[in-house]
Amino acid sequence: MSALTLTMKHRLDQRVDMSPLVCHKLAGLTPEQIGAIELQCGKQKIRVDSLFKIQGDDTQNLIIANSFAKLDYIGKELQGGQITIEGDVGAYLGMQMQSGVIHAKDDAGLYAGCEMKEGLLQIDGNAGDFLGAALPGNKQGMKGGRILVKGNVGERAGDHMRRGAILIEGDVGAYCGSRMVAGTIAVMGQCGRYPGYAMRRGTLLFWQAVQAPATFNDCGSHTLAFLPILFSSFGDLNSHFAEPSEVFNRVQRYGGDLAETGRGEILVKLA
Repeated sequence: MSALTLTMKHRLDQRVDMSPLVCHKLAGLTPEQIGAIELQCGKQKIRVDSLFKIQGDDTQNLIIANSFAKLDYIGKELQGGQITIEGDVGAYLGMQMQSGVIHAKDDAGLYAGCEMKEGLLQIDGNAGDFLGAALPGNKQGMKGGRILVKGNVGERAGDHMRRGAILIEGDVGAYCGSRMVAGTIAVMGQCGRYPGYAMRRGTLLFWQAVQAPATFNDCGSHTLAFLPILFSSFGDLNSHFAEPSEVFNRVQRYGGDLAETGRGEILVKLA
């Protein structure tokens, strides 16, 4: 069996809802049946085979080739299998995914990994605002799994995050970890203003110096034995986070947000 490959024939002016094309929903379907699936595109519905060239038959290994930034909801509620996207991705990538692997080889839009429960979401390019966050009006963001971004990330990463790990090799925007309940966000690049805004619990881990908000207490420098253990859990990833040279345990610790329960922490690497 070869991977089920959907190669985009032409780009549309309207956004496309790709949520029907996930591994568990395609299981047992023939290429002809997959081609007959209708996708919402603006106010109309279009068949898969009118938009994509279909090759292969392994529905548990899906490749979307020649993708672009108006393909939304790729991997929504994914339950096992692997989705690889060659090209840019629209909004809501991996939304509420429950297991499996999603690998986007270029940039992703808003709300990538929002409310995901388990699995691995890897983005080789940049990601938009609200990475791993809660949907508008909801108060429970990412609940488990891991998100790895090799580029930069927008604002409000991990907003309302409850569990899991977000790993960012590049920079992150303002309000990183805002209203965070639990979990871990690690950032190798620069961080924008107000990290940990209104966070209740959880850990923000930074390689570069950050300006902690006034509602965080400076708890001094510490040697934390759990950090090498945390880094060891990243060893299976194709990332700088898995490199032994990046492991450290000496940090400057800030506790907060004292405007909330004050049980969260910002850890900054010390030279």
